[in-house]
Amino acid sequence: MLCRFVPGTRATPVGRTDAAGTALHARRQPFKNPETAMETIGKRRWVIAEGYLPPPGAERSRQLSSHETACMLNAGDAPAHVAITIFFADREPAGPYRVTIEPRRTLHLRFNDLSDPEPIPTDTDYASLIESDVPIVVQHTRLDSRRAELALMTTTAYACD
Repeated sequence: MLCRFVPGTRATPVGRTDAAGTALHARRQPFKNPETAMETIGKRRWVIAEGYLPPPGAERSRQLSSHETACMLNAGDAPAHVAITIFFADREPAGPYRVTIEPRRTLHLRFNDLSDPEPIPTDTDYASLIESDVPIVVQHTRLDSRRAELALMTTTAYACD
């Protein structure tokens, strides 16, 4: 069901549409921030329980090198200050790794690129806890290019709150 857009509002369809698909009866509700027409979405704590960085190989390019990525969206109006803690099966956690995501921006952060306070070891299982001071959305993606048949996997991270 489609609705006409009025800046600063969102339409919630409730009823029939005309021949063009426009809602005949729609409630108009203001966004939380009418100046930017963005709603605050997401959560402040996320978990990716599965992580693994293959040992470096003879990659053809950065785009095709094996990697794990936390794709993070800050759709809000304030910068997101994010802390990432990495957990292992046989040692104490590493981190926090700190990044900032500007308002109304996305960040695709490769775990392979994290180095401060220490690089994440390769050929090691790990999990990550992602905490932000403002709500964000997190998606996990892995590209495994160790074989000629590339494998790409992606899933939404688990939101804790």
